[in-house]
Amino acid sequence: GLTGAWYQKWRQHRFLRPEAMGGRIHFHLTGQRDYELHPDILNSQAVASVYSRNGTFLLPQGFIEGSPTHPSFPAGHACMAGACVTALKACFNEDYILPETVQADATGHNLLPYNEVALSVGNELNKLAHNIALGRDAAGVHYRQDGVEGLRAGEQQAISLLQDYSLTVNEADFAGFSLTRFNGEAINIRSGVVNPG
Repeated sequence: GLTGAWYQKWRQHRFLRPEAMGGRIHFHLTGQRDYELHPDILNSQAVASVYSRNGTFLLPQGFIEGSPTHPSFPAGHACMAGACVTALKACFNEDYILPETVQADATGHNLLPYNEVALSVGNELNKLAHNIALGRDAAGVHYRQDGVEGLRAGEQQAISLLQDYSLTVNEADFAGFSLTRFNGEAINIRSGVVNPG
């Protein structure tokens, strides 16, 4: 998953992190630097809201050390989540319903039965991947697009790997790797080929 992320980060996009963009906006609006920033950004409600809450145009951070120094797009965590979850979906029955599911009570100290809807392996894996991919947005180190597209990049990395692996399976009755992509498309990977599925 990370090979695709690093290629995209450094060789294709080199996209500024939210913190770095906030710094450019701050220095531009306070007259300390002159950046070519579009008026729609400078006059946006988001910029005004950050300033009214914090007295600065700099973005608040969830991490005291600030954001990582490598480019933002795509999110490495998202690429890894996309790749790992795709591989897991290829190896396990996505339709399997998890038995005896539980949830935490309001205190977080006790487990209670969860019976609202049936939880399947596939849906829970997708949920896990999205939580990993989008969780760092709230910390201020990524944009939503970094996570969403990172999942897709990781998924594609895993599908490519599964295509290679499908060529090495010796079992005569191997029906291929079947999984549902994040966009809902069912696929089957057999003999190096991705088919609808």
